[in-house]
Amino acid sequence: MVASTVTSTTDHRSTAELVKLAAEQVSTLVRDELKLAQVELAQKGKRAGMGVGMFGGAGLVALYGVAALLAAAIIALAAVMPAWLSALLVGVVLLVVAGILALLGKSQMSKAGPPVPHDAVASVKADIDTITHSVKDRGQR
Repeated sequence: MVASTVTSTTDHRSTAELVKLAAEQVSTLVRDELKLAQVELAQKGKRAGMGVGMFGGAGLVALYGVAALLAAAIIALAAVMPAWLSALLVGVVLLVVAGILALLGKSQMSKAGPPVPHDAVASVKADIDTITHSVKDRGQR
């Protein structure tokens, strides 16, 4: 009985009341969609931040690689045996590690994807479709 009372009450509302109700609902809907977009962008930003951190780590390890290569040059001048070769090897290994970190950072950046809130956009499209169908259905009564 309550459902039929609500339906009959809704059917007899004035156009102004319906427009006011629709404006309130659209306002609430837009606020909720903006909150969803904010959460989605925060998640993508976190993933991108991890990738940037890995790029920073790669730069630091590359710096250590250069320092090791400099140490190799110094040892080469002062050593009786080819200790410079071992320092050179260490430098090359550090640069390889830097390359691996750079690739991992790039992978994290690509997983972050473009900074577009796909879930929020899809939800807004679904909301628009629902409103459009509701308006069409109401007009056919």
